[in-house]
Amino acid sequence: MNALLELRNIRHAYGQQRVVNDLSLTLKKGAIGCLLGPSGCGKTTVLRCIAGFESVSAGAILLNGVMISNASFCLPPEQRHIGMVFQDYALFPHLTVQANIGFGLHRMQKAERAGRIAEMLQTVGLTDVSEKYPHQLSGGQQQRVALARALAPRPDLLLLDEPFSNLDVTLRGRLSVEVREILKSQNATAILVTHDQDEAFAIADEIGVMHLGEIQQWDTAYNLYHKPANRFVANFIGQGVFLPGRMLDPSHVEIELGTLAGVIPHQCIQDCQLCREGNPVDVLIRPDDLVHDDDSPLRAAVINKAFRGADIMYTLRLPGGSTALSLVPSHHNHAIGEKIGIRLETDHVVAFSRSAS
Repeated sequence: MNALLELRNIRHAYGQQRVVNDLSLTLKKGAIGCLLGPSGCGKTTVLRCIAGFESVSAGAILLNGVMISNASFCLPPEQRHIGMVFQDYALFPHLTVQANIGFGLHRMQKAERAGRIAEMLQTVGLTDVSEKYPHQLSGGQQQRVALARALAPRPDLLLLDEPFSNLDVTLRGRLSVEVREILKSQNATAILVTHDQDEAFAIADEIGVMHLGEIQQWDTAYNLYHKPANRFVANFIGQGVFLPGRMLDPSHVEIELGTLAGVIPHQCIQDCQLCREGNPVDVLIRPDDLVHDDDSPLRAAVINKAFRGADIMYTLRLPGGSTALSLVPSHHNHAIGEKIGIRLETDHVVAFSRSAS
């Protein structure tokens, strides 16, 4: 299937500071992509280049196979047929909910426009508040109005710039699921920009982890977590610690907690030296890799704990002096300083050369 959106080695700089560096990605029609990364990584700049608010200094952006931006040409935003949901929603305070949603539909006939507004009100669950004004709505309702307004003209592509940043954590989680359902119900193609992994995982089909203006890995959430392409992705996605290890052979690595067996991903393919017997490596151990087991002879001391309701995140001091995290059901409530039994239970082995950066 041909890509609806394609970025080919785009660059962008503010003065002498390059913030996007030879970045490429493709997104198919109906897919939801996400640019995920820390502040200053360039993700919002990429979104602004796609929207046409910024020009690229090199490379090209294509929409439906048509060039919309390159080093010598930048199609104006209003001609790109791209919708956008901003951080602050940018609703018109003097217009009702239904008038906000219908704002971009002025070219439609009256009956068609009314039908589309009614359809979007039902899609986002706001029919009962159609005559209210933005200041009379909750933050979650305002966010849905902004989404409905952006989707109403049926754009080829929808861009969402940190759309949940003004909402509390609980509401973010619920709305993330709702937004994905709404986008999928409209068969919308969209790109979300966020620094929040939970939002990215809840909404996107594919996620690009960004660092220093480059996509480090474009993949599913599952692969980003279990098969990170490099140490930055491994550190950024999820939680975990690196423990020193030693390669026994291409599919076995030894750490102080025991021997891990499995396919060593990514870097071994790039650097066959990694998998040689005896080579020192750093092995990523996630909180779910260390299982609480009272019968295990392997003991670790609790040095910190964070209660999370259904579970507790324990920080443990291992026998060799290293620390690790373990996610344990909360009915196992151990005291600081107590030693508990643990065992390894890993399905994926993530290891990088000790010298890797």
